[in-house]
This record gives sequence, structure tokens and C-alpha cells, in this order.
Amino acid sequence: MSEHNGISGTDQDAGLALAQDEVVQLASDLIRIDSTNTGDADTLVPERAAAEYVAEKLSEVGYEVTYVEAGDQVGRANVVARLPGADPSRGGLLVHGHLDAVPADPAEWSVHPFSGAVQDGYVWGRGAVDMKDMLAMSLAIARRYKRDGIVPPRDIVFAFVSDEEAGGFQGAQWLVDHRPELFEGCTEAISEVGGYSLTLKDGVRAYLVQTAEKGIRWLKLRVRARAGHGSMVHRDNAVTQLSEAVAKLGNHRFPLVMTDSVQEFLDGVSEITGWDFPEEDLEGSVAKLGNISRIIGATLRDTANPTMLTAGYKHNVIPSVAEAAVDCRILPGREEAFDRELADLLGPDVEREWVGLPPVETKFEGRLVEQMQASLLAEDPGAKALPYMMSGGTDAKSFARLGMNCYGFAPLQLPADLDFSALFHGVDERVPVDALKFGVRVLDRFIRNS
Repeated sequence: MSEHNGISGTDQDAGLALAQDEVVQLASDLIRIDSTNTGDADTLVPERAAAEYVAEKLSEVGYEVTYVEAGDQVGRANVVARLPGADPSRGGLLVHGHLDAVPADPAEWSVHPFSGAVQDGYVWGRGAVDMKDMLAMSLAIARRYKRDGIVPPRDIVFAFVSDEEAGGFQGAQWLVDHRPELFEGCTEAISEVGGYSLTLKDGVRAYLVQTAEKGIRWLKLRVRARAGHGSMVHRDNAVTQLSEAVAKLGNHRFPLVMTDSVQEFLDGVSEITGWDFPEEDLEGSVAKLGNISRIIGATLRDTANPTMLTAGYKHNVIPSVAEAAVDCRILPGREEAFDRELADLLGPDVEREWVGLPPVETKFEGRLVEQMQASLLAEDPGAKALPYMMSGGTDAKSFARLGMNCYGFAPLQLPADLDFSALFHGVDERVPVDALKFGVRVLDRFIRNS
């Protein structure tokens, strides 16, 4: 909004061009900084180096930066900077992203996962889409505004946090619990896994804005029984009992539930394409969505997927304890029903303990949503923004506790044939160079008018 910043349109165009040019280098640099989060304090690579890089890039253009090492683990660093807006009485906008990334095995990749290679029209490497692309776009925009003296309509808080891939306990959760003043006045937030394009019928692109996400419950099952010699008859076997419980849970199908977010998404797709999504064949009809059906299909019901088994210490010893890990994802409003169903399935002899994060759901309406649509349309005429629920989780779960309406809006215009959803935590993760530049243009227009 030029009336707030007093610079000419030509200067603004030059500043935006510079931001588009540097976003590719920023993304490549961030990918080259290993910030692997294994979830294990003994094997992870702390985010300190990535946080120091971000802090330096922000300080370089004049930001006052707050650098915080959170929690009880050395190097779990977070960076927060505030850009004052023209109207301090308005609620602020939080633009947040996580510095950590999941592990990657170089032997499986076409390029080294920490190379940050820029080739074939893509930036390659672990974190390219989850979510160092958004970090780079946010950083490019933040630098542009300070460098060019742009004053947004309201306060913008940029936050680059640690530990999202393991629940945010050393990052967003810790900051919300211990440093909430850093986000004072923020009423809305944008971050990852939304704003990317999905090409539908006749080449029409829908941009999926994340308005909801399932709850997370990392469940541990435990069975205790009597230890004994493996050569003897032993009917009270912890491994057997646990295996039966895990198989029952893993094979269980939770009921179909149509949430508001999913219904609104399917209605929007129907309006664009004319496709029907009949209740009697909902899962079959969702398959028409192609690659994105993996995500949408997972938001039609709760899931409980066994992921790890631990038992025993010697081939001929029957252990007294057997444990399993289960990744549970729960729809908004389903927590109590999920608990009842779990208890009925497993019975009283299987111990259950968990770490959990709640579902999040925000209405797809209001000025911010209108500006998302307008900013996309300005760069892609005919674009249609649609709300959707993601099957995974983000730091929105933490920031929603401060009363913010949280959205996934990291805009990317993607090739129609790119299986984007498979790149999250996948091999050969990469993001199109043109998509990064598109995202900078959309975010710039969005933030200056929101």
C-alpha cells in the first residue's frame, strides 16, 4: 500500500524484483544448513546454525531480532522479529515457519539432500517444501520491506522456530508457554502446507488454503506379562498379546465423518469441475482428485497407524514387557469418541499413554481470506481459493492457543503433473524456482493489503 510507504511504483517494482531474485538463493542456503530433527536429542542436528543465518539476514537490513534458545536442549534456536504497521490498533499478522527438517538418506536421492542444488528449474533438498521454501519467501519479503521502507497496514511478526517436526516442544509450544509477549497483538497467522495449486478440470487451478488440521496423538501401547524361557509352553506372552492388539488397531476402520472444512472443499471442487462426491461412495469419488486424494482421503476419518515395535533382548527369552508406537490422527470434535473406540478395541490389559496436540479448525471467511483470493487472482487470473483440512499437523496447534486464527498459506503455482504431496518427507524433495518467485509476489501483495 504505497500511501503508507511513500516510495514510487518503479522503486517498488525494483524492490520486488530483488526479493524474487534472492528467494532462490535463500532457499538454497537454508537447505544446505543441516537441521535434521530425528526427535531424539542424541541424534538430531540443532537448529542453531539455521537460526543464526536467519538472524543475520534480518539484522543486515535493520531488524531488531529476538534470538531464543528454547527448552532444555542446547541449540534449539528460534528467531522472532516484528515490523511495526501503520495502524498499531489493528490485530497483527504472524508469519511463521519451522527451521528443522526430517532425516534424509543420501543414498536414496538423485542429488545430495543437503546440496540445495538449483537445477532443472527446481531447488532440490531436504526441506525444500517442508518448509524452507516458505522460510525463504518470508525472509525475502521481510528483507524487502525493511530495505525499501515499506510500512504494512498492521504489525507483522516474522517467526522462525525449531522442533516442529517433533511436536514443537522445543519451539512454538515453548515460546507460547514462556514468551507469549513476542506475539502480543497477533490475531491471525499464516504458515505452511497451504496456498499451493491443484490443477483441476480444463486446466483450472484451485489453491488449497489450509483452514484445519487433524489432532495428533503419538500413542504408546504396552503389555506386561510373565517372563520365561523361549523353549517352554508360555501362554502369557507379552509379545503375542501386543501383536494381537496392534494388528486389531492397525486393521480397524474408523467411521467416515464429514467435517465442515472437508465439505466446503468438496463443494468448491464440484462447483469448478461438476464432479459429484456422493456419500455412499465418498472415498471412491475422492480418488478422482488424483495425487491430492491421499491427503483428502485421510481427512474423512480418524487414523491409527502402528509405526514401531519394541520387545525382548534375547532370542530364547520371553520378555516381560512389549511396546508399540502408534501414530494417531483425530478429526476435530472426535477426541472423546476416538478414546471410547480405542478402549473398546484394545481392552483393559493394554496400557496406553500418549503425547497429544489438539485438532485445529478456522472458518474460511473474513478480510484475510478475501485478500488471499485477491492476491492469487492478481497473479493467476481464474484462480480459485478453496479451504481444506490437512492430515498432518503444524505449529498452528501452538499459536492457536494464543487466540489466533491460523491458516496454511505458502503460495506456490505448481506444474499440473507434479506429485507435490509425495514430496513432503519424500525422496528428491524439490520446489520449482518459478513457484518460489510466484510465492514472493503473492505474499508481497497479500501482506501489503491485509
